[in-house]
Amino acid sequence: MTPVSVDRVETVDELWAAYKSGGERSTRDRLILHYSPLVKFVSGRVLSRLPDTLDGADLVSYGIIGLIDAIEKFDPGRGFKFETYAVPRIRGAILDELRSIDWVPRSVRAKARAAEQAYTKLEHELQRSPTDEELALELGISKQDLDALLRQTTRASVLQLDEVMFSGGQGFRTLGDTIADAGDGPGVRLELQETRHLVARAIASLAERERTVLTLYYYERLNLSEIGEILGVTESRACQIHTKAVHQLRHKLRDQMT
Repeated sequence: MTPVSVDRVETVDELWAAYKSGGERSTRDRLILHYSPLVKFVSGRVLSRLPDTLDGADLVSYGIIGLIDAIEKFDPGRGFKFETYAVPRIRGAILDELRSIDWVPRSVRAKARAAEQAYTKLEHELQRSPTDEELALELGISKQDLDALLRQTTRASVLQLDEVMFSGGQGFRTLGDTIADAGDGPGVRLELQETRHLVARAIASLAERERTVLTLYYYERLNLSEIGEILGVTESRACQIHTKAVHQLRHKLRDQMT
């Protein structure tokens, strides 16, 4: 992820100073070239979670849009690194474009919603997390069909925790927004601290295996194959656990926010 070298006559700080004072496109292009490895790094991490049918080059092009936006809006005078500011914006641009092209079929999304609704209904009735057998019975399908459904809906849940989950005084937030920005003021940091507390409490209420999968997937940035190896299960089973954990967490967060 190391940026490429700039011309020996100019340091990166000098490029930033020149761009912010003059706003010339040629200077901006030099900054884009310098920070372009960030786009490759972020797109590679996102691609590792997505279906093989997606083209990595497309993700890079989406990320470049986020990089340009970050360069145009970044304020070097705030005292933190551009990389810290840019990475979530590059990733956000990629995810926004993926959502806009809706690469998950509607039928799969419908099944994901049905499974989540059934899980929520059973959890309220039983006052505990339902078993796979109970969930299959509620859906009117066999245990084998439930396993297949969870594998199929895993793709639909890949981006779910990056979608809007709740809102607060500072607007809509996602799980990724619970990471504090060094430039945030005390009010924003307080709200983020409260949000992180709610997310942590919801995760802590999950079963150990679901909790482990979410931690490894969203915070350690491991893919489902790697998580399966750690847990001693197949990638398919890791997918199922992830899907169930996402449904449970979204439900618990909704309850806490209402």
